[in-house]
Amino acid sequence: MTDNPITQRAVPSVSVNYARNGASTKANALGMRPMQERVYEKRGEQYLLIKSPPASGKSRALMFVALDKLENQGVRQAIIVVPERSIGASFDDEPLSEYGFWADWHVEPKWNLCNAPGTDNGGKVKSLGAFLEGDDKVLVCTHATFRFAVEAYGVEAFDDRLIAIDEFHHVSANSDNKLGLYLGQFLERGKTHIVAMTGSYFRGDAEAVLAPSDESKFDTVTYTYYEQLNGYKYLKQLNIGYFFYSGPYVDDILSVLDPAEKTIIHIPSVNSRESTKDKIREVENIIWALGEWQGVDAATGFQLVKRPDGSVLRVADLVDPDHQARVQESLRAPAMNADRDYVDIIVALGMAKEGFDWIWCEHALTVGYRASLTEIVQIIGRATRDAPGKTCARFTNLIAAVDATEEAVTEAVNDTLKAIAASLLMEQVLAPRFEFKPKNPDSGPTPGFDYGEGGYDTDRCNFGINEQAGTYQVEIKGIAEPKSKEAVRICQEDLNEVIAAFVQDKPTLERGLFDEELVPEELTQVRMGKIIKDKYPDLDAEDQEAVRQHAIAALNLTQQAKRLVTEGESEGSLNTGLIDGVRRFAMDVRELDIDLIDRINPFGEAYAILAKTMSEDSLKQVAAVITAKRTSITPEDAMAIAKRAVEFKRERGRAPSVTAQDAWEKHLAEGAAAFMRFRAEGRYA
Repeated sequence: MTDNPITQRAVPSVSVNYARNGASTKANALGMRPMQERVYEKRGEQYLLIKSPPASGKSRALMFVALDKLENQGVRQAIIVVPERSIGASFDDEPLSEYGFWADWHVEPKWNLCNAPGTDNGGKVKSLGAFLEGDDKVLVCTHATFRFAVEAYGVEAFDDRLIAIDEFHHVSANSDNKLGLYLGQFLERGKTHIVAMTGSYFRGDAEAVLAPSDESKFDTVTYTYYEQLNGYKYLKQLNIGYFFYSGPYVDDILSVLDPAEKTIIHIPSVNSRESTKDKIREVENIIWALGEWQGVDAATGFQLVKRPDGSVLRVADLVDPDHQARVQESLRAPAMNADRDYVDIIVALGMAKEGFDWIWCEHALTVGYRASLTEIVQIIGRATRDAPGKTCARFTNLIAAVDATEEAVTEAVNDTLKAIAASLLMEQVLAPRFEFKPKNPDSGPTPGFDYGEGGYDTDRCNFGINEQAGTYQVEIKGIAEPKSKEAVRICQEDLNEVIAAFVQDKPTLERGLFDEELVPEELTQVRMGKIIKDKYPDLDAEDQEAVRQHAIAALNLTQQAKRLVTEGESEGSLNTGLIDGVRRFAMDVRELDIDLIDRINPFGEAYAILAKTMSEDSLKQVAAVITAKRTSITPEDAMAIAKRAVEFKRERGRAPSVTAQDAWEKHLAEGAAAFMRFRAEGRYA
């Protein structure tokens, strides 16, 4: 690795600019912001799934719905289930009537079990049992307490009650996940109401949150990051970047940390390769890198650090167990969000993530890769609160560069790949919602969309914007339309979840980045097709293909937009203007068709960034590790390719040729031949 400063090895971040139209913070006559109003319109649904970013008001949206169910829908009680005790405070009393609603939200102190002493599997379970026998209306507890209570009392004890599950991505369709197992039993019994809430409807382990058969029972309300941030009053820009470093990270941390920004630093897990294995010393080194230690504030327990310019930083250390409880208590004080100068920097390990609310946070700096994409989304959410004077926020992932002399080089390569996958996903999450329409001779404009200067053009593929709905409409020749209600729902609501599964598929990512002989359709058609088939087995082949096309169009449109606006810019530029790029790409390509989109490698731009920012030796090392694992075509892939070859023959009246000049046609012919060989060998049942 070279000895250049870390700032010269920075991977350019995605920079998304928003309109700041104030819409997402404006309340209606009932005191509801737009997302909450959208949820309340669905209050009569028995099963409701809310997918909405951090700070968008999911907790209060649940309060509105729960109060209506208790008063008007025959629901006896509401049980709010949160992943950890600190998040229970999100459901404290709220005087909703002061803002126009017809009732207030109230939780008797004894029924907020997040504040109760003892373990989750003990007195709290008995308290929940007593609540079920009583007449009080609302209880708040942790996921763990709820799991133990279901185990103790059975699912039937919760009949005619509302179960609201916060941070729903903790649920998994895997049978080993108890919360997911019990949820399936509630759905099968059909006698409870369920509201599920999450800011990221995907899991870091790539497991499905719900089985497709269960998911289809939920009515979904989706509120995107784009809608949320576009409707803010103050915050107008969000930057996402990952940075490579060599040596101890503390030596380079000030190259990416601006002490003038309100920052949460998440130091690496002690089990990660980035960790020095001494978490206390790491915090001390960060403090000394910031300036001269002045002692501890008697009132809050914050560390006081004098900067070279004479200013004094207030640093909250959540890592040292000797002071953790006191600092935590200080961070729960009303002044935390009332006073911008209350604290300047928070250093945490395993804390200050999910549900942690600090509106002034401008920079979420994470050292080392987090195993879960969901965790990264949650961490980014710490910096996306709107606050007076806060115009820009950013997330930085500081990653140890691959070192050819390192024993755990494979682990280092995996961390790099995971960081790229996380960046690709976040680019997608931050983009507007895409609506793809086939371009036909009889195509016309859709009400509510602005098609730019000159309006809708019947002679070309059009690009329309509906800023109010946060939707970009793109016409694509040949794109398949979903037919079934479920396929339509997936294309409208779940494309990011499909893309999350795709970018987390390690063989796909490895090939997309480092296989020089790759034919892009192997990924866009075969690999994505397999992911769709596995994820949505109940869809017929036509709908699976429609979902595949919509997902790959969304991913490649975003990636090509990024390419357009970075071409010609100086190396190390931090502004890719993602939203402007989407508009430019859609408008610049006159004949945008699905075949063109399928011929684009979705990971090409990620590789281009790596090639600019990694040292040549490090890049070669990564490529060598991945190339060494490459295998020939599998029977499963051969079958998928053979099916594509059949489609090719049906469309063109001839079989694909192994001597064709077109790389994809040649690959189809080779795959079909491999399929015939495997079948002759009896490799297929």
